[in-house]
Amino acid sequence: MYEEISRNRRVTWIILTGFVIFILLLGYILGALTSLGYFGLVIALVIAAFLSFTSYYYSDQIVLTISGAHPAKKEEYPYLYNTVEGLTIAAGLPKVPSIYVIDDPAPNAFATGRDPEHSAIAVTTGLLNMMDRLELEGVIAHEMSHIADYDVKLSTIVVVLVGAVFILSGLLRQSFFWGGFRRGRDREGLGPILLIIGLVLAIIAPLAAQLIRLALSRNREYLADAQGAMLTRYPPGLANALRKIAADEHTLRTANEATANLYIINPLRKEHGMAGRFSELFSTHPPIEERIKRLDEMSLGEAPGGEQSSP
Repeated sequence: MYEEISRNRRVTWIILTGFVIFILLLGYILGALTSLGYFGLVIALVIAAFLSFTSYYYSDQIVLTISGAHPAKKEEYPYLYNTVEGLTIAAGLPKVPSIYVIDDPAPNAFATGRDPEHSAIAVTTGLLNMMDRLELEGVIAHEMSHIADYDVKLSTIVVVLVGAVFILSGLLRQSFFWGGFRRGRDREGLGPILLIIGLVLAIIAPLAAQLIRLALSRNREYLADAQGAMLTRYPPGLANALRKIAADEHTLRTANEATANLYIINPLRKEHGMAGRFSELFSTHPPIEERIKRLDEMSLGEAPGGEQSSP
């Protein structure tokens, strides 16, 4: 388990580092081809950060409202409360997340909130009706790991980076109409090369940014699976829960593209009809079979007494 967690964390930082380098390259090309210089990069980052500010501080309420979630009553869902409270202690979080329920037969769950002090976990009634005790604990532990890892804050940083890429690529495209290539042409031998690179980046940068964002989202799911399994000390619980959720034929009524990446599995189900590795590039979640396979591998050598470590 620890090796899986370490590997996923390394991949996360590699992706983030690559994202920043990509933006710096885009900013350099923009500065080389126009009169903006590196000020274009500063403008892009400021605008993207400003646009992300509101969504960052109010993201939890926005997402919960969009998803049709309502506060869960402790007297109505006592075991859900006990599970969340017990795993909060096990995870070492400073505050029990707010607990919400979505009235929908499709089994699913998500976590939101900018930090452990301002967090919430939402589960569907379908999930509560379908899961046994160990499976529900596995799902909640997965979502608790997202909270402990500040994944919403990380997602906000990525939104800022993606926004910067879109703005910079837009400025590059506009510069072709401004005639602002004097600086690039004045550089002996580099002018044509910079123009070609700039044109290519202006076209592919938005797509590349989205692919990087999706790759990071998939990696964070693997990490939450591994940490959730470590939290309960019983990987089969989460693995069996994923099997049940994947096999269910219900479609979450409130599912949409904006919130799909938050759920434990993609609530939109089929990935736009694409197949194979190509479809995985545009998926917010890693393949469910691969997630289950990794959890099964963690189970090897583990005694089935993991349920004793569950609250």
